[in-house]
Amino acid sequence: MIPADVEPTRAAPAPAAAPSRSLAGPARLAIVRYLAGRQARVVELITELGLAQSTVSKHLACLRDCGLAESRPAGRASVYSLAQPALTGLLPAAETVLAATGNAVALCPTCEHSR
Repeated sequence: MIPADVEPTRAAPAPAAAPSRSLAGPARLAIVRYLAGRQARVVELITELGLAQSTVSKHLACLRDCGLAESRPAGRASVYSLAQPALTGLLPAAETVLAATGNAVALCPTCEHSR
């Protein structure tokens, strides 16, 4: 509760919101889900996820810049993996919350307008 003599201000988003913003897109979620079980090259992600090369590369760059994915050279290609193993537990936890709320969180019109 905010004391009456303190004027509320718009605070910066909590640090806990940062990972959800970096995982907000369906393509990024698909990439993270795929990388949760294995390492992969861009060509594998393109084939398995049915996404364009430019889309996969753009989202991998985002995930890498956010510290959620990492790459290592493998010949002329790069092999990507999750930099944060905790992500493998985060996705099932989020799916459990959605299932428990009957997907009300995902379909909430109030939340949709605040994005």
